[in-house]
Amino acid sequence: MGGIPVAVPIAGKLGLPLRLMIVRKVQFSDNPEAGFGALTSDGFLLLNDKLLEYHRLSKEQIEAQKRKAMASIKKRLDFFGKYALVGSLTGRSVGLVDDGLASGFTMLAAVRSARTQDAEQVIVAVPTSSMSAFRRLEKEVDRIICPHVSRLPIFAVADAYRNWYDVEEIEAKLLLDELQGNRVQ
Repeated sequence: MGGIPVAVPIAGKLGLPLRLMIVRKVQFSDNPEAGFGALTSDGFLLLNDKLLEYHRLSKEQIEAQKRKAMASIKKRLDFFGKYALVGSLTGRSVGLVDDGLASGFTMLAAVRSARTQDAEQVIVAVPTSSMSAFRRLEKEVDRIICPHVSRLPIFAVADAYRNWYDVEEIEAKLLLDELQGNRVQ
């Protein structure tokens, strides 16, 4: 949800519509902080083949974790309602925004999902990124906007913020409601 407080002022300033592409990490069953893939709200699945090979997960294990990620996505789709109704991306320019890129893997899933939906142009905007994530994404997008690319060997998105916290769904929805309320109907 951390991308919403970043995306709202961008959409407001540019006068652009804001819709959510929900992306969830496909987690290891024994370590929810670590993932071996990412799943988007339209069902696009991106797997980290190197991690899968190393951890030797079975097809059944992968499928079980994918179902768990999709259940989480469906809850968020229900919660955010109209804000998560993306519609057709065919021939459109798409801006994907997040609070930062650590590995860049979930953003990569969003980018590739937009590409499979025939988006004409894909732009990524984030305030901070690791160098490896930046390099991973720059090859896949038409443009990446990131004012702070860390060259440190260890990087956490939270380290780039003065006051980091996990944004709750209700706060994110209130920001979206406020943005919509400020628009001329």
